[in-house]
Amino acid sequence: MSYENYKTEDYENEIKELSLQLADMLETALYFAGVKKTHLEEAIDAYLDEMDRVLDGDEDAPMGVDEIIKVIKYLKSARKELFI
Repeated sequence: MSYENYKTEDYENEIKELSLQLADMLETALYFAGVKKTHLEEAIDAYLDEMDRVLDGDEDAPMGVDEIIKVIKYLKSARKELFI
């Protein structure tokens, strides 16, 4: 894919699409981690709320696979009611 002829609006649309895909992927990860389907929205909110706490408030901390797993494991112990 060539980005040579992209305009600002094209980049904004692409970012929106990628953001939606990432939100779907987080929802899917939480589902496969055992979150009840009826609690997925609440689990996403909890994930976002707890992310800073689990990562010690370090906004520059890398957010890779290990960090995502750490947050989900924390939720599984701290918010058991969300999980099956």
